[in-house]
Amino acid sequence: MKSPAKKQTAEPLFLNRELSWIEFNFRVLEQARDASIPPLERLKFLAITASNADEFFMVRVGGLTMLQRQGHERPDPAGLTPSEQLTKIAERMRELVTQQHRCLQKEIEPALRKGGIRRLTLAELSAPQLRHVESFFDDHIFPVISPVAVSLEDEFPLLLNLGLTLYVRLEPEEGSTESRHAIIAVPRNLARFLTLPGDGGYSYILLEEVIRAYAGRLFPGVTVTECAAFRITRNADMSVREDQAGDLLEQMREVLTERQTSDCVRLEIEKRASREARAFLQKALQVATAGIYSIAGPLDLAAFFRLAGLAGFEPLKNTPWHPQAVPEVSPLESMFDVIKRGNLLLLHPYESYDPMLRLLQEAADDPNVLAIKQVLYRVSDNSAVIAALTRAAERGKHVTALVELKARFDEARNIDWAETLARAGAQVIYGVKGFKTHAKICLIVRREPDGVVRYMHFGTGNYNEKTARLYSDISFFTMAEDYGADASAFFNTLTGYSQMVKYRAIHAAPQGIRPRLLEWIENEAERSRQGEAAAIDVKLNSLTDPELITALYQASQAGVTIRLNVRGICALRPGVKGLSENIQVTSIVDRFLEHARIIRFHNGGDPQLFISSADWMPRNLDRRIELLVPIADRSSREKLNRMLETYFADTRQAWRLLPDGSHERLQPDAHHPAGAQEFFQRQAEARAASARQQMSTFEPQRPAERNP
Repeated sequence: MKSPAKKQTAEPLFLNRELSWIEFNFRVLEQARDASIPPLERLKFLAITASNADEFFMVRVGGLTMLQRQGHERPDPAGLTPSEQLTKIAERMRELVTQQHRCLQKEIEPALRKGGIRRLTLAELSAPQLRHVESFFDDHIFPVISPVAVSLEDEFPLLLNLGLTLYVRLEPEEGSTESRHAIIAVPRNLARFLTLPGDGGYSYILLEEVIRAYAGRLFPGVTVTECAAFRITRNADMSVREDQAGDLLEQMREVLTERQTSDCVRLEIEKRASREARAFLQKALQVATAGIYSIAGPLDLAAFFRLAGLAGFEPLKNTPWHPQAVPEVSPLESMFDVIKRGNLLLLHPYESYDPMLRLLQEAADDPNVLAIKQVLYRVSDNSAVIAALTRAAERGKHVTALVELKARFDEARNIDWAETLARAGAQVIYGVKGFKTHAKICLIVRREPDGVVRYMHFGTGNYNEKTARLYSDISFFTMAEDYGADASAFFNTLTGYSQMVKYRAIHAAPQGIRPRLLEWIENEAERSRQGEAAAIDVKLNSLTDPELITALYQASQAGVTIRLNVRGICALRPGVKGLSENIQVTSIVDRFLEHARIIRFHNGGDPQLFISSADWMPRNLDRRIELLVPIADRSSREKLNRMLETYFADTRQAWRLLPDGSHERLQPDAHHPAGAQEFFQRQAEARAASARQQMSTFEPQRPAERNP
């Protein structure tokens, strides 16, 4: 492929993926700062930024730190070495941390106080509250915690990743000038938020504040001169060596153990901590100066998720948006009959996820179902999906479950589910050697009067009924023969030793998606060169693949109109004269996490439409097993087209990506007063209400007219 035309500036062709991710987190933080959003919802967005940052440091910063320590200084596509990236990351993350805590203390907590929710310090407690806290410490905390003396001369105790700990400095021994040191692990099995008695509302104090207040009782006869909270983040960017022989399940268990002892890549410590405390912990934990973050407020803001769900404060939350029943799916009708009538495409969480669960549950109980085959990447606790598959296996159906053990941070849960399914009699595959299986596919084989029939579900999201209420994703149900043949071939490839085949309809990574995308992008470019209308519209979570970005640059230079809706990371520079002036990139951040992937090529007026499990990243296209599914039936195509246009029309919750990697908020358009998500919810509600009205309208059965 040709390189795109060089710009006249020295700017690199690509934006850095890590800095792009941080900018996404700033957009999430803006939701926390939005005074039009109820305060507990704003607190939830703030907690999301903290949870995102934890994972970012564990994986991305952890990986870059390893490269730096190993002396790897090869620049990324944006021209930055690992060391340069770490420097820029630290600079931008410090600004994010500052804004997070300013948002909490200056914006969100004052709004919560007005609504009756108060975080109190020890100095703010009333006499009854103080007695309650003291009693709680004596009865519940003191028997649990154990202070540990530490020094730089001895091996430092193992600290839990992301766990809260208190550093304690003690007065020197008699005759010495050297301070003594200790640590106290804050128990994870005690509530972080200690409820306080009061006259109304909800008042609480943080657990670490209570331990700090009475820390002296743990060191009788010794004066505590300092007590400061800190938290460490360990490198989690490690994986199994699949080139080595051995049981994958056991290897994954070893990885989980290794993460508990890996290097510290971030030390968060209270701003009130002394210079001596910071120096001691830095040396003890061997963390780089760039990895030390002074926090002007509570540590671990992700824990505030629990507070955001506090019962009894509904005025401080959004009016609920409930998933709506789908008119095409009658509760009195089998899902098999629904799919027989025609393909069905749903947009969650506005349209209910129940049809997918019903399909699995009916398949488990239907004596005519012969087999169920499904890929499981992330599933929920108490999973209805696992329950249905287990029941199906126990009833003698041939159940094949590919449980991806390498799904990061879900490894332990997936190990448990894999063992549960195996005990029930299912055939369990622990992924595919050398790749992560990220495809979302379920195949059900059923014996019917006319022969054996295959029913399929393809999706953009995981088979997780909990996240299906929080993430915006697409489900597609079909029994079309081409899809059925492809689904069978796909599973045979995963469970056997066969090579990826050329499918009739679908496309699969790692071999089959990138070439097709490049071909279709070039087709649009060639049409434009010939003077025809040409356009590409794509909705993704992330866009970082240099080869695809280069192809989009070339298409832009050929005159193709390109609209991209990229929720998170985007390495493409839009709107650069001579390079990408025909490309616009927007990002939507709203109540639900945008997760659906939709692709449309104009194709000379006969659009090609697809849904996909894959983002446009090298990992997805080269190192994962993914699916790209064409949507060909008229009804589903029309629905996808409306979705895309609604997303691109959003001026309420959308941000525009600028050439330098920053974003600007779009100004609301009077012609489009609702954001895309609100529009989809209202549309789903209206369709469900219309269906209910039709069901409640009684039409009498009249006798047929007879000729005299």
